Amino acid sequence: MLDTTAIRKNLKIIIDGDPWVVVEHQFVKPGKGQAFTRTRLKNLITGNSMDKTYKSGEKIGEEAKIDECKMSFLYTQGNVYSFMNNKNYEQIEMSEEQVGDTRYFLTENMNVEVLFFNNLPIDINLPNFVELQIVNTEPAVKGDTVSGATKPAELSTGYVLNVPLFVSPEEYIVVDTRTGEYVERVKK
Repeated sequence: MLDTTAIRKNLKIIIDGDPWVVVEHQFVKPGKGQAFTRTRLKNLITGNSMDKTYKSGEKIGEEAKIDECKMSFLYTQGNVYSFMNNKNYEQIEMSEEQVGDTRYFLTENMNVEVLFFNNLPIDINLPNFVELQIVNTEPAVKGDTVSGATKPAELSTGYVLNVPLFVSPEEYIVVDTRTGEYVERVKK
């Protein structure tokens, strides 16, 4: 059993049978009374978040055994996403609910890390940056030179984000998968 001294960012613990990860934590030592730790936890299966406060020295639960496996994204068939283990070539399938918003950044043959809890896939870690093609946006117009102005653009994966005015359809751009924002144009 872990106690409050083990709390750190990205610590994975089991609460009520589900794996949770510590997203944020803050140690507080008031002038009077016992010290405590405020935490923000995220459920690795459902994605729900909760705030929980632990008194100093309190038991917080057992550390969750989460296995990470490097896999390649193969294809989508309906609402099912298929991945292949890079070492033993075994394939797994995940539903659209399990994949969540990461589906907007997946491209065929992309290497990702799939997280497993009790031998069941629960989440995907993407690379921080991916290159995606713009399929639909307003073309650049000569004279549009307002600094910092943006326009919406649809990517090949169906994701819509704001890009600078000079970006044209059919171009490739780099997208930050953590924030979903435009980073730069790819020069090809």
